[in-house]
Amino acid sequence: MVAGLDISTADVKACVRMPRARGRAGFEEEVRTYSTMTCDLLALSDWLRVCQFELVAMGATGDYVKPVYYALEDRFCTWFADARDVKKVPGRKSDVKDAQWLARLVAHGLVSPSFVPQPPIRRLRDLTRTRANLTRERVRALNRLETILEDAGIKLTVVLSRTMTMSGRAMIEALIDGERDPDVLADLALGKARPKVAVLREALTGRFEDHHAFLARRALTHLDRLDADMAALCERIDSELAPLANKRALLHTIPGVGERISAVILAETGT
Repeated sequence: MVAGLDISTADVKACVRMPRARGRAGFEEEVRTYSTMTCDLLALSDWLRVCQFELVAMGATGDYVKPVYYALEDRFCTWFADARDVKKVPGRKSDVKDAQWLARLVAHGLVSPSFVPQPPIRRLRDLTRTRANLTRERVRALNRLETILEDAGIKLTVVLSRTMTMSGRAMIEALIDGERDPDVLADLALGKARPKVAVLREALTGRFEDHHAFLARRALTHLDRLDADMAALCERIDSELAPLANKRALLHTIPGVGERISAVILAETGT
């Protein structure tokens, strides 16, 4: 016996497909609606358990299906059905009919389950994807800072390979704090930037005003916050990967696969 679930943000349409009673041929279907609140999902789970269902299938249509899956996975064989397998003929669309259609397809063996990793890999996937989002946000934040400098005529990006080197950070901090003398600013260069002092004097001659200082401070604060979040995420990812150290070490033998890439591979493909 199988059940098909059509899930929206607010509710779940559950269609159960059972043999007809009293020896009659064929199957009968019953459809119930539950909200997606945790208490109702537990009630749905109890109902399916009473009906002695072995397989529960749902469409993999968005993040809001995850709480439903998590509420059922420990008690049933639970499938995410690929949307391509359950696509209906147009013109008969409704949540109830979608649930019935899914139950029929699964009952006839016309749907195969999508890969759903175990909870440790799901946690790792959440972390690595969040880190990827933060990485993109950091790029945008750095671009905003560089736009502010360009607007003020400060050409650090022309001289330095990266804006946020130790030298670049020291110069931007000094500009924000009110220093405007190009000679003083250029003298803050460190390491490989020291030979570029003469060019830096020209690059740091602009019209950096209090307006730019205010915006640049906000941008630096945002970058610092993102860096702190990134460091915390990396630490958490390493902790989650500790049980997979051997598999991660094997991935590191592949040219070009380092610490970050190996974490993403394990998170996206499982073990």
